[in-house]
Formats: sequence, C-alpha cells, structure tokens
Amino acid sequence: MQITGNTILITGGGSGIGRALAEVFHAQGNQVIITGRRKEALDNTTAANPGMKSLVLDVEDSASIRSFGTQVATDYPTLNVLINNAGIMRTEDVHQQDDLADAEATVTTNLLGPIRLTAALLPLLKQQPHSTIMTVSSGLAFVPMTATPTYCATKAAIHSYTQSLRHQLKETTVEVLELIPPYVQTELMGEAQASDPNAMPLEDFIAEVLEILKTQPTASEVCVKTVHPLRFAVESGHYDDVFKGLNDRAAATH
Repeated sequence: MQITGNTILITGGGSGIGRALAEVFHAQGNQVIITGRRKEALDNTTAANPGMKSLVLDVEDSASIRSFGTQVATDYPTLNVLINNAGIMRTEDVHQQDDLADAEATVTTNLLGPIRLTAALLPLLKQQPHSTIMTVSSGLAFVPMTATPTYCATKAAIHSYTQSLRHQLKETTVEVLELIPPYVQTELMGEAQASDPNAMPLEDFIAEVLEILKTQPTASEVCVKTVHPLRFAVESGHYDDVFKGLNDRAAATH
C-alpha cells in the first residue's frame, strides 16, 4: 500500500484504532474521510485534525450503505483506499441467550457491514490506477476468546472473506490487505481496556503498523509482533497451549 497521495475512507474512525489510523494517514498527507454512527465523535476527530472529513454511516443499515456508496463516488471520485475497521465486541453467555440481539448486531456490524460496503465501493475502487481494501480482523480470528464467541467468529469469517476477495481481485488494480491487531488499549470493551497494562499501547501499535506498511509494501497481512503468537498458533504447533493460556487469563480478569 502506498503511504501518501491517497483518498482514504475509514469506518469506525471516530475512536480507537480507526481514529488512530485516520490521524496517522492524515499526518502523512492523505485526504482522509472517517465514518461512524456517532456524529459527536466524528466531529471531535475532525476538529482535532483540520482538513479531515467525516460522514455519518450506520454499517448495520444495508439500505444506507447502498446510498452511501453513491454519495462517496460523487463527493470523492478519487477514493482509492477503503479501510473496513468498524466493529463491536460483546461478551456472551451461551447458557443465557434468550435474546440474540448482541450476537446478531455483531454479525451485522463486523461481517455484513464490511461485505456490503466493499460491494458498494468496489466499482469506484476498480476505476483507480491503484487502490487498496484493508480489512481489520483480530488475533482472536485465529485463537478465540470464548467469552466473546460471536466476535471471534466474525473476525475468523473476515479473515476468510479477505483471502477470497484478494484472490478474486488479483487481476485488477485493487490490492487487498488484512490488518490483524492484538489486544490493544482502546475502549472496544469499555474504559478499563484503554488503560489495561496487558494490552498493547495504541500509539505503539499504530507506529508499528505504519512501519510495516512502509518497509513491507508487498505484505498481504499486517501483523505486529505482539499478535504473532495468536496468528501463528497453528503453524507453531502451540495452538492448544495458546488457547488455554488466553482463556485462562481472560477468566481470571473477569
């Protein structure tokens, strides 16, 4: 992925990893457009980064995604990078699931949202001399944290979808990348996560991601070193130990 000279759309850009990515790409001289459900968070981000743009988008609403794609093609005809970052993560107890609202919202946001938005913007991306689709999965796509089963399942599905997307687009000008974060200090699961010493500092994560993009321009997966034990658990032959360690630690902290 080229680091400068892009027009970049980032979903979930008002907070967490999405905002941090938006700010680092903005600082590199790209035109960045962030989206999200909360206008206040978007406004706060753009106010802190003059020149950054924002558009309200609810990725759970399939009809709004279709009209959004048309609007983006009109307003930002040079768009050449889509970063599917928006996501939600909720704990679930399978023994008490009379209401599947959390599971269904997670599937719609984390899986259907990126699929729908990619479909809506792909015709525009294919018109560009060079473009990039980046999906944001998780180390938990490869070793699940059992307290968040649907979240982990959607991230595993996004990993699989990304592989298929990359293969189908291999003869086009669109490259497909997968960003695979570890446990990072954000508010994805609440304020406590943002200061958890067991999580990777967000600033360190973003700095390493940018370094990988600069030094490994042909890499199809962006994996900081902290996430390697999860991403390569099967390949290393340590899956069972990693699975047990991850879930034992999670149980001890809740």
